[in-house]
Amino acid sequence: MVMQYTGYWLIVASRDHVLAGKKANITQASHGKRGPLDKMQTGDWIVYYSPKDIYGDTKPYQKFVAIARVTEEEVFQVSISDTFKPYRLHVEYVEDLHETDIRPLIPDLEFIKNKSHWGMAFPVVSFQYQKRILCLYVVL
Repeated sequence: MVMQYTGYWLIVASRDHVLAGKKANITQASHGKRGPLDKMQTGDWIVYYSPKDIYGDTKPYQKFVAIARVTEEEVFQVSISDTFKPYRLHVEYVEDLHETDIRPLIPDLEFIKNKSHWGMAFPVVSFQYQKRILCLYVVL
């Protein structure tokens, strides 16, 4: 018998992009690349961290803004323009969560080695240890 483990992923995206995905119940990672989405399975959890409120803005936002659960494993592609055809995945977002500032959580995030220079510590999508982020985010 093969046991399937629940995956816990971190996606870094501007808040406006996360909210657009929430409205359509989809997710997209790494500027529309397929690879990260191919690793996700039905039932996996995704935590979204937004360094910026609006894509391209320079003002820091630095909050966890949403949580979603993967509902289908079939990755699909959409055509936004002739040059941008991102891959996406269907998810269901958890409703009525408040956005959480990352700064109070930094001491508890093991993958951040340098607590004073933590901005570059975020991978595009992450691994099982992110379950701790989900737990911290949900209880705040």
